[in-house]
Amino acid sequence: MASEQKTTDDLWKMIKDIQFGMFVTRHHGGQHEGHMHSRPMTTQNKDLKDGRLWFFMSRKGGPVGDLEADPIVNVSYSDPDADTYVSVSGTAQVVNDLERTRQLWNTAAEAWFPGGPEDPDLALVSVRIEHAHYWDVKENQLTQLFVMAKAALTGQQAQLGESGEVRP
Repeated sequence: MASEQKTTDDLWKMIKDIQFGMFVTRHHGGQHEGHMHSRPMTTQNKDLKDGRLWFFMSRKGGPVGDLEADPIVNVSYSDPDADTYVSVSGTAQVVNDLERTRQLWNTAAEAWFPGGPEDPDLALVSVRIEHAHYWDVKENQLTQLFVMAKAALTGQQAQLGESGEVRP
C-alpha cells in the first residue's frame, strides 16, 4: 500500500460524490454520556477552498448540543463501489451566517427545514479540517483477490491501494 500526503483538493475529489458522511460526536448528557454517536449527514460544500466541511442540522437535535459541549468531531466517508474510505477529524461550531446558509441552500434541505434558510431550527455547522486519513484502492477486484491470496500464501501483508494523510 503506497502512502503519501494529499491536498485538500485531492480530499475533495475523494468525498464530493459521497452522499452521506457519518458525523461523529461525543454524547453529552443522559445515560450515554461520553459515548461516541454517529449520524448520517449530507455535506453541503461546493468545494473545500476554505478548509471546512459544512452541514445543515437541527438546533433541537443531538449533534448540535454534543458539538457545543465538545467541538472535536469526526466525519467518515465510504464509497465501497470505488473502494474509497476517508476519515476527517476537525473542530465543529455552529455558524450564524445567513449569507453562507443561502449560498449552500438546496432543494433537498427543504425536506428537513421547510422554513428555508431562515428556518429557526436550522443550524449551519462548520467543521474546520484538522486531519484526514484516506484509503483509496485503485486495483480491480480480481487483482485485489490475487494480491490477498498471494499474501496469505507467502505470509506477507497484502499491499493494496493508497493510504495517506491530508493536513490543511
